[in-house]
Amino acid sequence: MLAAELLLLGSSFLQLLFSSLPGPDYRVEINLAAEKLAAKRFLDPHGVPRVAVLVPCCGEPIEVIERCLRGCLFLDYPNFEIWLLDDANREELAILSSQLGCHYLARPQRIHAKAGNLNYALPHLKAELIAVFDADVVPLRIFFNRTVGLFRDQLVGFVQTPQTYMNADPVMRNLRLERWLMPDEESFYRWIQPDRQRLGAVVCAGTSFVMRCQSLKEIGGFETQTSSEDLATGIRIIAAGYRGIYVPEKLSAGLAPFTIEAMARQRSRWASGTIQTLRTGANPLKIPGLNPLQRLAFLEGILHWCNVLPQLLLLLVPISIGFFGIFPFRIDSGGLITTVIPFYLSQLILIPWLSGGSRGALMPELYRWVFILPLAESVISTLLGNPKRFQVTPKTISNDQVCDSKIRLIAPLLMILAIQLISSLTLITNHPLVPSQSSFDGLARILALGWGLLNSLLLATAIRSCWDRYRPDTTPWFSLNLKAVLNGSDLHPGQPVLITAISEQGCEFERPISSSLDFTTLNQNPYLLLKAGGLSGSWPVKELRRQHRNGRERIGVSWEAMEDHQNEKLQTFLYRREKLWPVRWAPFDGFAMLALIRRLLQRPIPEDWFSRSQVPVGIPSEAGLFSGDPADR
Repeated sequence: MLAAELLLLGSSFLQLLFSSLPGPDYRVEINLAAEKLAAKRFLDPHGVPRVAVLVPCCGEPIEVIERCLRGCLFLDYPNFEIWLLDDANREELAILSSQLGCHYLARPQRIHAKAGNLNYALPHLKAELIAVFDADVVPLRIFFNRTVGLFRDQLVGFVQTPQTYMNADPVMRNLRLERWLMPDEESFYRWIQPDRQRLGAVVCAGTSFVMRCQSLKEIGGFETQTSSEDLATGIRIIAAGYRGIYVPEKLSAGLAPFTIEAMARQRSRWASGTIQTLRTGANPLKIPGLNPLQRLAFLEGILHWCNVLPQLLLLLVPISIGFFGIFPFRIDSGGLITTVIPFYLSQLILIPWLSGGSRGALMPELYRWVFILPLAESVISTLLGNPKRFQVTPKTISNDQVCDSKIRLIAPLLMILAIQLISSLTLITNHPLVPSQSSFDGLARILALGWGLLNSLLLATAIRSCWDRYRPDTTPWFSLNLKAVLNGSDLHPGQPVLITAISEQGCEFERPISSSLDFTTLNQNPYLLLKAGGLSGSWPVKELRRQHRNGRERIGVSWEAMEDHQNEKLQTFLYRREKLWPVRWAPFDGFAMLALIRRLLQRPIPEDWFSRSQVPVGIPSEAGLFSGDPADR
């Protein structure tokens, strides 16, 4: 246990060291580069660097790929081309690419997974830069405006932007904690990556990045000896004398895994591929060209996945106490008051501050408890020379994934929970299952019992989060407060409503229940009148669901047949506009824990009208309420 504690403390304090080291503020460089790029575009629109946009895909739904390609076509940049790299060789994607004006490429042999797919495309390109987006990612219109200008410096090898998601991950979704639990990737992109930036050790994250073709040629292309080709390729480029720059702005968004099983498989692949980097030529301990701080930063990022092993050991300590009657450390009231309590209080206060508000101290631990066993298996397997093979994270839901518990995840957790409860029972009765000459009581016994019961609660929460909520489809829904006017022949002159959720399929809105106006139906071709930036105009709707709650009426509607320009407006508003993905601050852990306990006491409910999983989005500042007069249209 001492070794486990020292390893985890060492990792934490190493990250604290990285956070405290001085370094340049790259925000000035990023803004200056964007201004110079804009000036150059004004003088000579086609004199800017040519960019090849690469979209690798392998079996994703065609509607997901089309959403990505249309988002890429909407990019505000005068000199780029789009390549769809299809590793499934589907004829319908070749037709789609031709219709949209994109290049289509399918290789004859599928070797080396995503890295091999990207490498196959490189000889076909005639561009100075490449931008890579996974097939489920949609870039914002301004993506190139904020990234390409940085390549004026010939030593810049790649520019990485944050990876964010347009839907809630399964842990948040299954526990219905979208408001209270921050996505797990937030702390990496808002805390870890800025620290790595100051050390010159930016991590290439596999999507939403721009890379100089010359730097790729010098290192021989994307690394093929690990499934984490992004990390290894980034290390090689930096070791070759180039710089990696991190732009801390959310300029794109993709799809999080739809099921807890898919998320566990994704995390296990990340862990395995990252550790496998140590067996390639990108090993930060051996590769020439890195300074000591860069080696230390990359090595810490790789070995961070191994922390799951001491974490698993600490999970089992309370069980060993109850079974064997041996307490692994000595405790007294003085040490509790002067050391233990101040240490944990400092974590509660400092972690939200150090992470820039991207995480709390307690709630992110849910992810560790849910995935601790599959991650431990993946880490041990990779260390023994049997890494996980590359698998594409599913972007759809099959019939056997809907509303089913994942036995492979739940069964081990249930077994550990049962053993933990038996151990806690022995602590209550003070009779260890295995006779021991050691005994403990008083404060030590109370702490051991509290530790065990806390672990039991966390295990129960992890088990509860493994039940995937039923969802009819995978369309992302977004929460917002958007003012509109509901019109129809029976609604003169129009009624103000507040849109609270929106998607490609429809929207949900609410209005006060009025005794003088009893609208039992929406008929006579109702439509919503909006004045939001990029979404102004009238939108025909059809009522599908209605609910009364807390003095307000909720109505769920689907969009009626739209013209092409309206569909383009909606897609732009939902996925491509500027300042779409807000920077959120982690809620106070105390309130979040209360919300968690409340969710645990509630029965799981499927996704449906007024109970959908949603992520918040920003709305244009000019999106206000206006009259129903036709002149406003």
